[in-house]
Amino acid sequence: MRIVFLTHYFPPEGNAPASRTFDHCVRWAAAGHEVTVITCAPNVPNGVVYEGYKNRLWPQRETVDGIQVIRSWTYVAANAGGMKRILNYVSYLFSAVFSFLFFCRRPDVVVATSPQFFCGWAGTICSYLKWTPFILEIRDIWPESIVTVGAMKKGFFVRLLEILERWMYRSANHIVAVGNGYKENIVGKADVSDRISVITNGVDLNKFQPKVPSDDFLQTHDLIGKFVCSYVGTIGMAHGLDVVVRAAKILKDQGRDDIVFCLVGDGARRIKLEELAATEQVSELVRFTGRLPKSEMATVLASSDGMLVHLKKTDLFQTVIPSKIFETMAMNRPLIMGVQGESAEIVRRSGSGIEIEPDNASDLVAAVTRLRDDDDLYQSLCKSGRDFVAENYTRDVLADRFLKKIETVALGKKVVVSDA
Repeated sequence: MRIVFLTHYFPPEGNAPASRTFDHCVRWAAAGHEVTVITCAPNVPNGVVYEGYKNRLWPQRETVDGIQVIRSWTYVAANAGGMKRILNYVSYLFSAVFSFLFFCRRPDVVVATSPQFFCGWAGTICSYLKWTPFILEIRDIWPESIVTVGAMKKGFFVRLLEILERWMYRSANHIVAVGNGYKENIVGKADVSDRISVITNGVDLNKFQPKVPSDDFLQTHDLIGKFVCSYVGTIGMAHGLDVVVRAAKILKDQGRDDIVFCLVGDGARRIKLEELAATEQVSELVRFTGRLPKSEMATVLASSDGMLVHLKKTDLFQTVIPSKIFETMAMNRPLIMGVQGESAEIVRRSGSGIEIEPDNASDLVAAVTRLRDDDDLYQSLCKSGRDFVAENYTRDVLADRFLKKIETVALGKKVVVSDA
């Protein structure tokens, strides 16, 4: 079976969309299918093309672990919102369609994933052009999410995007959402309840195995002897990480210099957060590592005493299930869960974390000091995570479930959604 997968993000980018796509596609290729990924030159989150890659007008080919990868030109821009970022997304739509038309044999199925919205529309157009069944994967509710974080204001352009959003949902032969909240949101906008399934994020247990902390990592970032609460991922507009600086201020006022926050990653808000930490004179309690390779994430998790997962407090983000919660559980590290809704319920069922109210610095302080001071609680939270994800959220099982839906759609059959 020939599968063409359209994605704006792909390794060596290490964000959640890139990791999910790669982990699925590499398993489908290993199962004997011909998998082609159409993406762009890696540049997230700073809009700077990674060393060893070029952003060329003519599509470039490479093979990655059995996956055929076509990298198309895009207007490169930092992940910081605004018109330049929209141009980046739109340019991918046109270049991906061009690459599909002239560099791909007619596939058995086209799959396209969000974020971002225009990648989904590229899949819609490609499926029309070569009369190919189309599966749309939804990882982000666009354009609602960009309005929620303040990147765009509700107006004519957003209303136009909402019309295109509903059209895109109806054009898909099948939709795969990453959570039940996403599914409910989509069904509320378009009558697609008979062709939408849920396949959550998960974790590759071979990549994320418990191990001892890295002295090199701790020494490099001056964390030796500290209780380290880390945040790993994009430092963007949606993540509300100013709460970390406010919590650090409270800890400093309490004389708690034994606890340090470590923000691992980069994004639109990183520089402003560093400036805020300096202004509040808490730079010694909030460390910024910058972007690190995905291959180092298991080391970061193993070297952290607790992991913060956080998004701004909005109704929309209650539908989000960050993949980092599964990676943290796989490493048997305790979570501080600052995301409400389905994600919090998963952590609650796993027994591996403490819930806090998003944007609440006092809650964050209370949670991190409990982890630091209550060893019995800490040890109990460390015990159950890996067994929980091994039973419910492994990439092997999830990729196989996705592949079965792809095979069904490619054969022109209707996917049974009662098992989703």
